[in-house]
Amino acid sequence: MPREISLSEVQSLVGQEVGLSNWITVDQTMIDAFAGATDDHQFIHVDPVRAAETPFGGTIAHGFLTLSLLSAMNYDCLPKIREQQMGINYGFEKVRFLSPVKCGKRVRGHFVLTEARFRGAGMMMTNYDVSIEIEGERKPALTAIWMTIIQFDPKDRPEGV
Repeated sequence: MPREISLSEVQSLVGQEVGLSNWITVDQTMIDAFAGATDDHQFIHVDPVRAAETPFGGTIAHGFLTLSLLSAMNYDCLPKIREQQMGINYGFEKVRFLSPVKCGKRVRGHFVLTEARFRGAGMMMTNYDVSIEIEGERKPALTAIWMTIIQFDPKDRPEGV
């Protein structure tokens, strides 16, 4: 996938995997920082001794931490759209947390563009089927449909759309 594309090329990518991110290690420092930011200090995330007694055998990442990594994964692997002025999160559908991410594991994101449609003079709505793979695991950590808006100057809108 090219590192940069034009707005007129986006719709031709529908149905394709448009990004595969680099691996990110989810360590205890990251988990603890997320716990502090969200005030979610459940022992399964922040207490390695107590978490070792659970079926997980140690701490696991918050599901919302795993979901939030999609932003970094997006910046890492999706092609930049030359005309884009700003990207906006519109939301998620069908978020499913399928497997816990154990502390120390590496994860990476897969992005399949499923829809790209112009909306108004200076916006394009995009939908991605996203999944976060856990290295060495059969099931992904999560799957979701991620909806975003690409904002651009209306003068850059391709003709005929």
